[in-house]
Amino acid sequence: MGSDELLQEVRAFCRDAHLAESTFGRLAVNDGKLMSRLRAGSGITSETLQRLRTFMAEHRAARGGAVVGGAVPPPQEQIGRSSMAVAAQQTQEIEPEREFRFFDNRQKYLLFVNTCAEKQVVASRVSQELDNIHPQPPAVRVFDAGVGDGTVLTRVMRSMHTRFPTMPFYIVGKEISLEDVRLALEKMPDRFYEHPETVLILTNMYYAEAPWLTARDPVAAHNMVWHEVALRGDSSHEFEEQISDLQPFLDANWTAHSSPKTGNPVYDRPVVLVVYRDDRRFVLDATLPKRGNLRADYDLVIASQPYRARASTAFKAKRVVAPLARAIGPGGRLIGIHSWGHDPGLEIIQKVWPGENPFVTDRHALLKEVKQELGGAGRDLTFKANSDAKSVFRYHMHAMPGEVSGAIGTSTLFAAWNAAVYVAQVEDERLSEAQKGDAYIKATDEVLKKYGGLWFNDESYVISRRRD
Repeated sequence: MGSDELLQEVRAFCRDAHLAESTFGRLAVNDGKLMSRLRAGSGITSETLQRLRTFMAEHRAARGGAVVGGAVPPPQEQIGRSSMAVAAQQTQEIEPEREFRFFDNRQKYLLFVNTCAEKQVVASRVSQELDNIHPQPPAVRVFDAGVGDGTVLTRVMRSMHTRFPTMPFYIVGKEISLEDVRLALEKMPDRFYEHPETVLILTNMYYAEAPWLTARDPVAAHNMVWHEVALRGDSSHEFEEQISDLQPFLDANWTAHSSPKTGNPVYDRPVVLVVYRDDRRFVLDATLPKRGNLRADYDLVIASQPYRARASTAFKAKRVVAPLARAIGPGGRLIGIHSWGHDPGLEIIQKVWPGENPFVTDRHALLKEVKQELGGAGRDLTFKANSDAKSVFRYHMHAMPGEVSGAIGTSTLFAAWNAAVYVAQVEDERLSEAQKGDAYIKATDEVLKKYGGLWFNDESYVISRRRD
């Protein structure tokens, strides 16, 4: 099949199914940029083509429509799904607006990351906790509850090397997005060069599973993909080449579909990717994870923006923070960070949507709920909300000196607006309506001139476990 023919077929499917093309790519093959790559002339493998055709066929069959192109969906085992319901049932039950997941909006995400300093400031705040942990042999153990593009994790790893230059590192990162896993791995060759005694583990499992690298569902556990890569050589260039060679493995296995209940991505099969240097295998023997003999007693747990701001306090506590708190080891700490509001960014939002406040849970309410959720399991944990002076910190949008003192350029205004709606997690449907006029641009311009720039506030909290 030619790329033009495939593009036409997918466009027709998305139009009939009322799906955005980026949503189609994410649901079908966990790649929201698939269509843009095809338009740019990129090719796809026969396996990816089959997965696209299978997804469209099952979706149409579920809606009572014709099977696209006469393709017959293969058995579920052939498309790598475990004990989940078939894709046809899932897509039939999901309402379009519930399919939307804010942090999967790649364009807004990448623009925000490159125009605002949150990642750097968060990494600095997380690194402060390294002075308060008490690692025990065989390694410094870190869990990142949302690797994203890897910017925070790699910066923290640099700080770890400075603080613990001779200790082995055992680092586990949770990330379900294929694109983010690729971006994070691209940043790792220098880390393996500077700190050779590093074991990096990436997984797509849930918060209640990832710290232990163990799937709860027996069928999912049986179908787990466990892949170890022992990097050869001793240079960043050699490591980069071997890490780049992992892309076909990631394409085939780092797949997901959308939950019929929440619209959030759910893995097709649990995956554990273990990467380390082959020339350090002997030294790292006690550090390397071994299936069937795993533990989750981390010295540091990083939970930066791990949940949607508008989610209920009970959901955040039960589904995210409490499982992570259980994974803290003796003398270990969890550092949690989320948006706080009370900043110029929120002021822009409220000029467009009066009374809007997406930040429904502060650290005090969250920690109270987590403590209640843990019950007796939290007896040896300490919950620290601290004062605003200690917990709240600020990060800015990058701007050239004097750029917002006079007439503000269009690109700066759009970057500021994007940052404001990204942090406030405004859905595309409401954005489209607001952007039909120019009130949003005027609001952004007024706030930038009022404050001479744009910044946002995050708040942090700490959960620590007593030492044995």
